[in-house]
Amino acid sequence: MFSPFERAVAFRYLRARKGERFVSVIAIFSLVGIALGVATLIIVMSVMNGFRQELLGRILGLNGHLGVYAADSGGLRDFDDIAARLRSVPGVVSATPIVEGQVLFTSDNGGATGGLARGIRPEDLRARPLIANNIRAGDLSRFTGDDAIVIGQRLARRLNINIGDRITLVSPQGRTTVMGTVPRLRAYEVVATFEAGMQEYDSSYVFLPLQAAQVYFQHRDTATQVEVFVDDPANVRRVTRPIYEALRGRPVRVLDWQDYNSSFFNAVQVERNVMFVILTLIIIVAAFNIVSSLIMLVKDKGRDIAVLRTVGATRGAILRIFLLAGASIGVAGTVIGFLIGLVFCLNIENIRQVLQSLTGRELFSAEIYFLTRLPAVVNPMEVAQVVGMGLGLSLLATIYPSWRAARLDPVEGLRNA
Repeated sequence: MFSPFERAVAFRYLRARKGERFVSVIAIFSLVGIALGVATLIIVMSVMNGFRQELLGRILGLNGHLGVYAADSGGLRDFDDIAARLRSVPGVVSATPIVEGQVLFTSDNGGATGGLARGIRPEDLRARPLIANNIRAGDLSRFTGDDAIVIGQRLARRLNINIGDRITLVSPQGRTTVMGTVPRLRAYEVVATFEAGMQEYDSSYVFLPLQAAQVYFQHRDTATQVEVFVDDPANVRRVTRPIYEALRGRPVRVLDWQDYNSSFFNAVQVERNVMFVILTLIIIVAAFNIVSSLIMLVKDKGRDIAVLRTVGATRGAILRIFLLAGASIGVAGTVIGFLIGLVFCLNIENIRQVLQSLTGRELFSAEIYFLTRLPAVVNPMEVAQVVGMGLGLSLLATIYPSWRAARLDPVEGLRNA
């Protein structure tokens, strides 16, 4: 596409000589601007993807993809039969009876905090990879009987509790006695602690054996819900109708994870789109710098253009020379930004730890962002889109200055030299 002569002239113009330093500085700033814009866009999009994926994985790893509840305020009486029917529905991976309720956690050390207590059968808890694969202390084999409890690692630190200590659960739904309503209290022995990687779970969730939770919450032979996991969480609603058909005649209601978290994930998506638009402006500004640097280069090289035209260079050749000069800045900046963005994303957690040690401040607070580590998931299609946008804007920025150079009259160029 470009002849050796055109390439030689274009790259010669990119090398600053005496009296042309200012044009070269603008070109360098254009290159740096495009590189930073592309790198920042790749990093931010990858972090937003990682944040959504990690958050979705944490939420759906501990909570079911959908829950089957009693239509009235009571619990599900024949929950084992309901779970068996649900397991036969195509697309359903597992169905687990759950008893849960809001409680206040207290310890002998004087600490207190609120949270959620969930009753689950020991074999069902051991089948949850998010819990079973992240036990930090203790042993799930001791999770049995009516005096065992598994708590989050952050909750254990907050209450200063170790394995073997006892944690007291206080239910807001007290017992009615002749002396009035008395809060329901029960102490359990901590047999294991887990770290799911999500601040909300690690600091406010505890697990009890199902029968112990039924006794504590006075559910007797009922369950709060049957928690269902499906093979495709993204299309969870396609199994809703088969579930209702499998439970025909039973007064139940079905709620999926999208019903619980739709507003939250919609907010994440809106924030991601807004960040994409804002960061694209960095690349656009850098592209305008290419326009200004090329216009100044055309003005400075007016005499050279006139000489080239008089010795036989066509307008097309002049156009291609300046197109190549401007596009080289954009291509180099885009490639550098692409490499910086990928390297940063692959080492983002290590970079965060280094910055935290240098500044002495927590840069990614789990209490604010829910996750205990900074995730980054590189989407090849999005990276290709960002790289294509960087190259496209850089090429568009070179068209007008190159056209002006090609339209320059040789006589006027020599007269004004």
